[in-house]
Order: sequence, then C-alpha cells, then structure tokens
Amino acid sequence: MTSNVGAAVARMSGTGPVDATWRDPKRYAWLLGLLVPVLPFVAWAFASFTGSALSWFAGPLIVFVAIPLLDLAFGPDAKNPPDQALSALEDDRYYRWCTYAYLPLQYGGLVLASWLWSRGDVSLVGKLGLALTVGCVAGIAINTAHELGHKRDGLERWLSKIALAQSAYGHFYVEHNRGHHVRVATPEDPASSRYGESFYAFWPRTVAGSLLSSCAIERTRLKLMKRSFWTWKNDVLNAWAMTVVLFAALVIAFGRGILPYVLLQAVIGFSLLEVVNYLEHYGLLRQEVSGGRFERCMPSHSWNSNHTVSNVFLYHLQRHSDHHAHPTRRFQALRSFDTAPNLPSGYATMILVALVPPLWRRVMDGRVEAHYGGNMSLANVQQPYPRSIEAAKATGPALGTHGGHVAAHRFQCPGCGYVYDERQGHAREGFAPGTPWASVPETWHCPDCGVRDKVDFTPMRG
Repeated sequence: MTSNVGAAVARMSGTGPVDATWRDPKRYAWLLGLLVPVLPFVAWAFASFTGSALSWFAGPLIVFVAIPLLDLAFGPDAKNPPDQALSALEDDRYYRWCTYAYLPLQYGGLVLASWLWSRGDVSLVGKLGLALTVGCVAGIAINTAHELGHKRDGLERWLSKIALAQSAYGHFYVEHNRGHHVRVATPEDPASSRYGESFYAFWPRTVAGSLLSSCAIERTRLKLMKRSFWTWKNDVLNAWAMTVVLFAALVIAFGRGILPYVLLQAVIGFSLLEVVNYLEHYGLLRQEVSGGRFERCMPSHSWNSNHTVSNVFLYHLQRHSDHHAHPTRRFQALRSFDTAPNLPSGYATMILVALVPPLWRRVMDGRVEAHYGGNMSLANVQQPYPRSIEAAKATGPALGTHGGHVAAHRFQCPGCGYVYDERQGHAREGFAPGTPWASVPETWHCPDCGVRDKVDFTPMRG
C-alpha cells in the first residue's frame, strides 16, 4: 500500500513532531478480522484431518472461547490517534480494503458450507456445528455491513446490502441509520435495551420493532418522492430481494435439503447482531427536553469496551460512543472517551453473560445504578411506556409540516457536514430541486449521520 499515514500527517499544518511520526499500531492487526470469514474453511480442514465432529464448531469455539481468553490476556487499549492524524487516517484506503475483502471470503464460506450440507458424509451434529460456524460469520458480516453502510460512497452502501443478504437482515441498512441513530437510548428505540429486560424479552421486541420501523421509514421517504412502497427503489425490498436470490441460487445448486441450515445460520447471524445491540445501550437513557425532543446523544449513552482483541475483530465497534457522535467516521479513527461508561470485558465475553439473565443482571444492573448515582428515574427501565413500538415505528419525516423561512439557500449539519442545497434538493429524500428549506419537515433528520435534526442545521451564506 503506497499510502503512508505518517507522511500525510507530517504534511498537515500545525502538526507537532510527535504527531508527525505517529503510526497506527494496529494497522496490520486489522487484517486479523479476515480470519472470521474463513472459519468454515478452518472447520472443514480440521474435520477432514481429525475426523472429530467438534471441528465443525470452530466458529463458536474461536469467537466465544478463544477471543475472550485473548481479551483477558492482552487487556484493554484506550489509546487514541492524535487529532491531527484523523483526516489522513480516514483517507488511507488500505483500511477500506480490510472491510471490502470480508465479502468474497464470507460468500466463499457460505458456498462451501452449502456444498458440505448437501453431502451425506457429514453427520447431523456436524451440519449443525457448521451452521453455528457460518452463523458467526454472518453475524460479524452484519458488523462489516454496519461499517460500510454508514459511508457516503454509493459503492460502500451497496456492499453493505450485499453483506446483509446472508443473514436475511437487509432492512438493518435502513433501520440502523435512519431509525436507531435517531432514537438511540430512548424508550422508542427497539434496538436499545432497558434496565431489567432480559435478552430473551428484548429479542422479539427488537426483531419485530426494527422490521416495522424500517418499513415505516421507507414508506415515508417514498411517499415524499410520490412513489409506492412497492418499488425497486425501496431499500428494504431491494435488500430483501438479494437474500431471496441468494437463497434460491443455493437451493438450486445444492438441493432443498440445505434450506434448514441456510435459514438456521441466518437466524444465528441476526441474533448475534441483536445481542450486541442489547449490550450497547442497556439501561441508558437520553433525557427528554422541550418540545418532545430528547437531548443529543452523548458518550454517556453507550456502553464501551477498549479490549484490544475483540475491537480488532469488530472494527472498533466497541468504541461505540464515538460512533454515535460521528457515524460516518471510519473505524480506524474512532476514539475512546473517558466519560463513557465501560463494560467489564469485550463484546464476545459479554454476549455469553447476556445469555444468562441472572448473571447479566448481577454484572450490569449495579453498573447502571452507579452510572446514574442511584437515581433510576434517569435510566431506561423496563416498564409499560406510553410511547409504544407502534408510535415509535412512525419515525421519519412527518408530512405537511413546515419550518420558518431562512434567508439562505444552503444548510449544513453541524455533526457530519452534510449540506442541504435548496437549488439541488435531495431526490432520494423526496425533495425535488428547488424545494425550499421551509418545506422540509421539521421532524426530518440528517440523511448522512442521522444524529442531527433539522433544527440543528445552520444556514450557510453565499
């Protein structure tokens, strides 16, 4: 790779001598993330060599045994890149290829698994173990899709949908960016777990709520475009279509007998996503302010972890507060905040804890209580809420609302820098060229970061 972050930083104005020599210490460690999609190949190789059915369980053994042990051995790493290095670090295309490369390996492993499921010489236990292994790949592929889907580049957004096809969770592309990032750490968010809520209660709520929310968001967007919900431009439907084509192709190629295993790995994959969602905001609550709005998402509204090994395998997903503050920021540039609450271990370990509700509550409830100084009226507590999922799913621009006139033609999101230009409009959001800012609904959110509301945008002169 010809790009040199250190040299680029040295050329930046105002960079001190220490920053000029800075190098990303994890630069080549990020390649370890590509070990995950080759797990089906590893399982096949070990099963062929040893004849042991245990080999087919390579995925869960590595993800939930080896990685937690390595987290314990290597501990946390809270060091951040210097501020002056962030721009050059994000521009280094080497890191993008670390995520791009996941996809061909991911689908190579799925094709291999489908071939193995179709054979008669793999036992039922072996096939189930392989489904668990492939499900681990699918679940972590959602994390890769998460990284890609937040970017402005059209190619990366399409790659995000492709990565989601294996887990049949294409609606995540819409719901996460336009739903979760808007409502995170509020009672309305189906992907934010509540204090006292077990994972097994959270799972059906988040699976159903996220599905309904994604459809409502797209229906509203397409209505603004004067289009039917039933169009190929619907990002929920075209993402699901990828899954239908993928699964049909696998069944045609390898027979109907593989379908139960293909479906099982998909459920395992999206369940891994949802258990991670369960960890990330458990019991945390943004306080409601005037006009029914919630305070801006702060570092204190996400659980973080700096455990080195799991962060490498998850592209810094555990630096979750900075991700919510800067959703378009690339993984290698995400920072740790001293003010953010921290989990006692990495995600791989905490997933296992979450699967045992009494243990989870013993580990986490005290941390939530300490975070709020014992005042649990400030926490997101499991109880009947007046705002149901049915109300929450109606997120997105409300039709027919209008803001006041501002003597400017361009308006900028202070969070990510997105600019709405009245002369250009935003066709994908349903705003034709010439649509005035006053006609953009008051409930509209930044289409890039999803963090800032219309009211936060600042007029740009000239």
